[in-house]
Amino acid sequence: MATQDSGYYDYTIVAPEMPAMFDGMKLAAVATVLYVIVRCLNLKSPTAAPDVTYQDTPLNRFLLKSCPILTKEYIPPLLWGKSGHLQTALYGKMGRVSCPHPIGLRKYLPMQDGATATFDLFEPMGDHRTGDDVTMVICPGIGNHSEKHYIRTFVGHSQKEGYRCAVLNHLGALPNIELTSPRMFTYGCTWEFASMVGYIKKMFPHTHLIVVGFSLGGNIVCKFLGENRTNQERVLCCVSVCQGYSALRAQETFLQWDQCRRFYNFLMADNMKKIILSHRGSLFGSATKMEDADLSRLYTATSLMQIDETIMRKFHGHNSLKEYYEKESCVHYIHNVDVPLLLVNSADDPLVHGSLLTIPRTLAEKKQNVIFALTLHGGHLGFFEGAVLVPQPLTWMDKVIVGYANAMCQWEKQKPPWRESDMVDV
Repeated sequence: MATQDSGYYDYTIVAPEMPAMFDGMKLAAVATVLYVIVRCLNLKSPTAAPDVTYQDTPLNRFLLKSCPILTKEYIPPLLWGKSGHLQTALYGKMGRVSCPHPIGLRKYLPMQDGATATFDLFEPMGDHRTGDDVTMVICPGIGNHSEKHYIRTFVGHSQKEGYRCAVLNHLGALPNIELTSPRMFTYGCTWEFASMVGYIKKMFPHTHLIVVGFSLGGNIVCKFLGENRTNQERVLCCVSVCQGYSALRAQETFLQWDQCRRFYNFLMADNMKKIILSHRGSLFGSATKMEDADLSRLYTATSLMQIDETIMRKFHGHNSLKEYYEKESCVHYIHNVDVPLLLVNSADDPLVHGSLLTIPRTLAEKKQNVIFALTLHGGHLGFFEGAVLVPQPLTWMDKVIVGYANAMCQWEKQKPPWRESDMVDV
């Protein structure tokens, strides 16, 4: 109790209890912060080798042996690499570490409908290890082009390994290239990619092709190969990374708050609006199919689905959003792909719901030419590697694609006598 003596109070009995209480509150606060950090950064999650689904064939055994990174433990940066959100955010906003600046030539290809497709061509920095002429034909993610950091890093790595690289610039994605028709890229339109591949085949008649697609680009390249079997001529293999396979099935998951997908949906929709509005004159002119009402609805759109319904489906005359998603998704074409196919996804990808991954897994179980690799970590097109904090310049993704391509080129060079019979599905 406090006592009064000579006009002042003595709190010596109460005072020792107060610091103890404050120390307890500080300890609880620190413990709470640490708990949140551990949960958000997923620090307790183990590292592991990718979960690889494939049929036991001589070709698949050769590929996994020659590309051991597919079966070895993937180790992301310790402090943040186990968070799919941070992997995705660092890819999207910060790009890559020590990003190269490959120098290429921009090519312009007139399309039948008046559009002008563009792609950048990068020559190899040396001979390929097999001595053959091999070209990577690359399709980037949504609204992306050859100047994006992850594309530049991958191209730089591929050039050093002896690959020529052709990178499609999605129609309307480059800010300094005007549209020449009232149309831009869509989720599954293969016209521009087909035009680029046709140019490469004509200009380099002896080159082998490695087809590579990232995210939306993965959907486009798989759909392209499955649309017509002649598209698979001179193609050694195809690699698809972080695609969702079915826009119709993904539509519902993009409206969920699980893994913040609804927030990512809003961010991507906002970016799409900026791209569309940057070509307002070409898309909403007097001679186009777009109306003032479409422009008004575009301004208020908060999701990709609203933009697809208002704008994107109309470029190819689809009558409904369902029809657009059905016809543009590779899930209806990918079973026609007979060349070796590597499908890569991450379990913590915040954009691709886990239910969509039954598509590539089932495909790999049924078709001998398909390998499906699912990593525990990596986010959406992240796949950074590193010890503690600073990631390495090259990502696991960069190494896997080139390693798989190298293995396929070696297989083609050797041409074992039993190769053809083992490529037939049973």
